[in-house]
Amino acid sequence: MTDSQLPTALKTANRCFVCGPENPRGLQISFSLDDEFCVATFTPSKLHCGYEGITHGGIIFSALDDVMANWLYLRGIEAVTAKCDLRYKDPLPTETTVDLKSWCVKQKRRLVVMAATMHQQHDNALIAECEATFMIRN
Repeated sequence: MTDSQLPTALKTANRCFVCGPENPRGLQISFSLDDEFCVATFTPSKLHCGYEGITHGGIIFSALDDVMANWLYLRGIEAVTAKCDLRYKDPLPTETTVDLKSWCVKQKRRLVVMAATMHQQHDNALIAECEATFMIRN
């Protein structure tokens, strides 16, 4: 898909807190499609902590929300999060690289149910998992 074929909202996501390349204060996570999955890696810095040395839960949520949203976004679908059920399994130390992965569970009309996981890269420990419903805008 060329840039001219992308919906307007997709062309203007450059300042997104999670994935926007033009947001110097954002996470700047780069997402890609891998068959039926959207994937990314991310290493939270010391600036992303809640408790000292532990990544803030809001950062974890944001990364998982965006890996699911990008499963749709990278297919040219404009959608917003309607609800999300997130389970934190283990604290994530800052400066620890994680793998993010999302996939589509089901779609019914304008609602898409997505799922995602976050695993530590070095030992595959599950940090968090979630399931969310997205509402298609276009």
